Amino acid sequence: MESVLQTRQEESALRVEIYGLLAHLFRKAPDQTVLDWFSALDVEANQHAGSQNTMAAAWPVVKLAAQTTSVLAVEEEYQDLFIGIGRGEIVPFGSWYLTGSMMEMPLAHLRRDLAQLGFQRDESVKEPEDHIAALLEVMAMLVEGGDKHLQQVFFNRHIATWFERLCKDLKVASSAVFYSAVAELALQFLLVEKTLLVEVN
Repeated sequence: MESVLQTRQEESALRVEIYGLLAHLFRKAPDQTVLDWFSALDVEANQHAGSQNTMAAAWPVVKLAAQTTSVLAVEEEYQDLFIGIGRGEIVPFGSWYLTGSMMEMPLAHLRRDLAQLGFQRDESVKEPEDHIAALLEVMAMLVEGGDKHLQQVFFNRHIATWFERLCKDLKVASSAVFYSAVAELALQFLLVEKTLLVEVN
């Protein structure tokens, strides 16, 4: 029983780390420390088959992408993808993907749920709360908190409905090189989460 509990704690800790890592990458371009961390990952391209083999296969791709880019290149890539002139190639907000416009009802529903969970807006962050980075940060905190029901409700209301389209758009975006690999990792991780957090009515 103790070993099962330890395994669950380790799995939760890993989920928190991956949510946090992806949130960081969507929030801003990685610096040299982050690129070095990816470059040094102990992963193999020929991962053995398993229930999460698709996600496992995504790690070596990110590792290679980190090894073959530079801080300057990935900063320019991030700028073109997410900021641009006017806006970037990718608009990583829930309202945009669900309604085609910013600041719509999905954001209002999210703000209601965040308030109920006790989260307060960080005034130093200018983007609306439905930015994918913010949603992943919330999930990291919910997983760390250990309440699976809260994780299920938040994920299914605010991430499950649009993350696949976002990741697939990012993967094929013309400016995406390093972030194409990040998109595949995010997609595969969130697909695993979608299965884990399926709600049974």
